[in-house]
Amino acid sequence: QVQLVESGGGLVQAGDSLTLSCAVSGRSVSSYNMGWFRQAPGKEREFVAAIRWRGSSTYYPDSVKGRFTISRDNAKNTVYLQMNSLKPEDTALYFCAASGTYFLSSHYSDEFRYDYWGQGTQVTVSS
Repeated sequence: QVQLVESGGGLVQAGDSLTLSCAVSGRSVSSYNMGWFRQAPGKEREFVAAIRWRGSSTYYPDSVKGRFTISRDNAKNTVYLQMNSLKPEDTALYFCAASGTYFLSSHYSDEFRYDYWGQGTQVTVSS
């Protein structure tokens, strides 16, 4: 059974940086395509970042490209989301997700293709 546990959320000011962590247990993180999603109150969950299971290909929506960076530490079985230049509109509950299936590039942003989810960590950015 794969379990994902996010951590690192908190309250920061606009312009600050924050790094989220997603600890994976049950199987090697290198076996999975890993993604980060977020959901703000009253809004649908949206894609934030993803990293391919093998190699270092990463994927971002335009809203965070250049500010957010996803990375993976196979030795620690952990995925990270480095968030810079945070904006109030980045305020949301951030979720880590994993999938063991093959993805085309267009699949990484599709939340329904991920099999495992963490419980989320709250990020609040004040103006």
